[in-house]
Amino acid sequence: MGRAESVAVSDGEVLAALQRLSQLEGIIPALETAHALTWLDSLCPTLPSGTQVAINCSGRGDKDVDSVAERWGQKIG
Repeated sequence: MGRAESVAVSDGEVLAALQRLSQLEGIIPALETAHALTWLDSLCPTLPSGTQVAINCSGRGDKDVDSVAERWGQKIG
């Protein structure tokens, strides 16, 4: 039907997208949302200038903080 497309991204790319949004906007995205942000990095350069894109940042990234910190070799609390 052509209504959906699946794209594989690496854990490292997802964590980088999560960190970038957190630093730039003060928003801690859920890991699921960070996957979409990672894909957006590949998509945007292919879009015509002036194209607007919206991503729904559903979920709460605060629930993933311990897992992300562990992946980065950090201990929280």
